[in-house]
Amino acid sequence: MKNILFTFLFLFTAATTVAQNPGETTIAEKFQELITSSNNFKGYKVVDTDQLMTLQELTSNRIAELKEEIASSKEAFNAQEGKISDLQAELDNLTEQLSTVTAQKDEISVLGMSLSKASYNTAMWSLVGILVLALALFVVRYKKSHIHTAEARKNLAELEKEFDAYRVKALEKEQRLGRLLQDEKNKQLKVAK
Repeated sequence: MKNILFTFLFLFTAATTVAQNPGETTIAEKFQELITSSNNFKGYKVVDTDQLMTLQELTSNRIAELKEEIASSKEAFNAQEGKISDLQAELDNLTEQLSTVTAQKDEISVLGMSLSKASYNTAMWSLVGILVLALALFVVRYKKSHIHTAEARKNLAELEKEFDAYRVKALEKEQRLGRLLQDEKNKQLKVAK
């Protein structure tokens, strides 16, 4: 983070140095101007003290301005860091709330028990499957019972026909035997008289 801050300050300083007002000269230009305007005396440069004092004042002012800019940049950086930490805390809080709401949304309360939707769907489809199998079993048993009942009714109808035929034959036989018996009784009565 400090590297980013120093890089930012370097770029800002370079930009402000280059982008000063067109009428103003930079500190480097002032130094160059001071060196070229100074006189030579026995191989040494003689510098005008007024120009040197002006350059010192200009340099001191620029250093003070840069210190103020660094301080304000630090304050802005600290404010942004605080804002970032606040936003991160808020993001964590919202993430927690989202997970709570998602968990509540994915739960279903059945008979006082909390079940996840997947468990609920599995239980319900299992119950539906069991009921469908039970229905199929009852339908198959009903059809078998219906077939047996139809067969039994058919057999009963045939037996009733046979029994009716037997009863008719038995009645006819009984009547014939009754007539024969009566005839014999009548013959016996005639003979006994």
